[in-house]
Amino acid sequence: MGRLLRIRRVRNFATLGLVVLGPVLALSTFLVLGPLGQASNTLGLRLILLADLVYFLVIAALVLAQVGRLIAARRAKSAGSRLHLRLTGVFALMALIPTVTVAIFAGLTVNVGLEGWFSDRVRQVVGSSLAAAQAYESEQRVDLAEDALTLARSIDDARRTGANVSDSELLSEGQRQIQRGLREAYLIDGTGNIRARGDRSYLFDFEAPGDQRLIEADEQDVVVIEDWANNEYRALVRLSAFVDRFLYISRDVDGDILSLLDETQETVRLYQQLESERGRLLFDFGLLYLAFAVMLILAAIWLGLWFAERLSVPVGRLTGAAQQVGAGDLDVQVREEEGDDEIAMLGRYFNQMTKQLKVQRGTLVENTEQIERRRRLFDSVLSSVTSGVVGLDPQGHVTFVNTAAERLLDWRPGQQSVSLKVAIPEFGPIFDKIAQPQFQVAQGEVKVTRQRRLENLLVRMAKRRSQDGKLEGYVVSFDDVTDLVSAQRMAAWGDVARRIAHEIKNPLTPIQLSAERIKRKFSPKVGDDSETLEQMTDVIIRQTGDLRRIVDEFSKFARMPEPDRKPACLNDLVRDAVLLQQTGQPNVQIDMSLPDMMVQAELDATMIGQALTNLIKNAGEAIETLENKGAPDGHVPMIAVQLSAQDGRAKVTIADNGIGLPEDRARLFEPYVTTRSEGTGLGLPIVKKIIEEHGGSLVLEDAPAFEGQTHSGAMAVITLPCSTSAAEPEPTQLLEGSDL
Repeated sequence: MGRLLRIRRVRNFATLGLVVLGPVLALSTFLVLGPLGQASNTLGLRLILLADLVYFLVIAALVLAQVGRLIAARRAKSAGSRLHLRLTGVFALMALIPTVTVAIFAGLTVNVGLEGWFSDRVRQVVGSSLAAAQAYESEQRVDLAEDALTLARSIDDARRTGANVSDSELLSEGQRQIQRGLREAYLIDGTGNIRARGDRSYLFDFEAPGDQRLIEADEQDVVVIEDWANNEYRALVRLSAFVDRFLYISRDVDGDILSLLDETQETVRLYQQLESERGRLLFDFGLLYLAFAVMLILAAIWLGLWFAERLSVPVGRLTGAAQQVGAGDLDVQVREEEGDDEIAMLGRYFNQMTKQLKVQRGTLVENTEQIERRRRLFDSVLSSVTSGVVGLDPQGHVTFVNTAAERLLDWRPGQQSVSLKVAIPEFGPIFDKIAQPQFQVAQGEVKVTRQRRLENLLVRMAKRRSQDGKLEGYVVSFDDVTDLVSAQRMAAWGDVARRIAHEIKNPLTPIQLSAERIKRKFSPKVGDDSETLEQMTDVIIRQTGDLRRIVDEFSKFARMPEPDRKPACLNDLVRDAVLLQQTGQPNVQIDMSLPDMMVQAELDATMIGQALTNLIKNAGEAIETLENKGAPDGHVPMIAVQLSAQDGRAKVTIADNGIGLPEDRARLFEPYVTTRSEGTGLGLPIVKKIIEEHGGSLVLEDAPAFEGQTHSGAMAVITLPCSTSAAEPEPTQLLEGSDL
């Protein structure tokens, strides 16, 4: 026994000595290395690095051998092997956390020292210099182009009016009128020869623009030429009032600033190169620190292995017994150790725990089966109802959402367990009301927007209480009444349209005829005021016509005739509507794609043609609205019309790259709802009514971006019942408005 104790004591001292040797070697290496590698070639550094290598190999071999034995014991499922691994990991983590923390702060300290060289203020100064030079260059180019176009228009106007002034005098006068001043002004022909000169425009200063520049001036409004050698900009503009004349002007610019632009760009590149090299110093520092950290971590792991081995044997039996309990054997008991230490107490508590668990497991299994049966019934009922149901806890946090509620509210799994006011802000006012003590039930109509669609929900909230009257939570139920509200509005607008058509349309003709009669009868009699009288009567006639157009649209909406269904070819209807709009919208590229087979359908060709024409016209107006508000760079106005048929349904899509759909797109089909100031808001309701009268549907969606375009607009999707025929196949057509 004494010999065993001595061997164990020697092993303990050897282990502790080996652990302490790691930090000693790391400190010695740092002292021998010196600051910034000043002693990188000394004999002492070589010896200490050799000692570090030997220590590293020894400690690594010991750790690997012990880990290998531990893994073998773990594979054999030896008692205490898992605890051994965990304790080893704890010691390794205890060494790793401060090592990483110090590494982070050390790296930050070095990095902060380098930040003074590459601070945001320095980068901002360099960037500002570059931006200032670029802004000056852009301003000079734009100003010279504007002045060139202004002077060219002035000369063209003078030539067209037949002013008796020579070309040189026109140039001189134009130079004096330009506020920013021009250095030279010439009139040249297509070969670059001078035909007229302005003030201070000498032959020895003349620099011919070149044939390529003259060709560019023919194709563009103005061509700006940079002359860095002479510190000037030149502009070349073709004169439309002359047969073969170009306006050729120049203006001095600050050459120092233009040179500064090149110098600043070169400085920025040099600055970025220098900034990228600062990582080398951080890398050298990190490499040295990594070597020290590895030595310390290996020493800590060796210490953890040694300490864990001393604790793993006493708890081995508890580990095996716990595995049996985890497998379901609650009859297992462990041998209780003598004494009052923690290990002995743990054994006694473990035996007590297994006895209690055996009794409680029976009760728990019975209760769980009963709860599971009720839960399945509850889930089945709530999943089958069409109304949305949301369950809340007493604090108003969401605890349950059924399938219908997920669909109506576009519910995401991440919203579970959040406050109702956060998940569904629109329900907040009703929840505030039901949260008051005097209310047990609260309801109201709420508008929510999900997936860019406005929905009208009829919401009802009620409190949920326990048997003793304590508040357990709330139940929120709601139904989608959007279609009902829309139908009510359509019916109301139909009645309004009939009344407007009856009350307003009858007096319009007498008003127009009376205004025309006043114009004819009294215009010769009022003398000098005849022109004023004609203007007033024209206003009456024009406004009467506008009112008649609005009333006619209301009449169409109120009394839509029954469709006169006859066999018709959808290919021809789509083709006719596209050709009509290609003629009416020459600035828009309208593409048409038709299937090879003939798509036949029983429909009213006039009404369907009206609907297609209206939708394509709306697409063109959407593009016009986008251009008025400012289209993105490279925007090409395009409309794509495509017809396809599948499974007895024809599908017509009309896509554009215009302004797009508004947020509340559901109300676009309601009468008198429009996004354009000049629109009446009856076009889409009439089109939707026509499509629905034919047993089809009309949906508005976001259009995909066209090829080569970044902006996307809206897309109308029409579906109609149809039949296909391959008796007379037609080739797929692709027509563009630019080819007409």
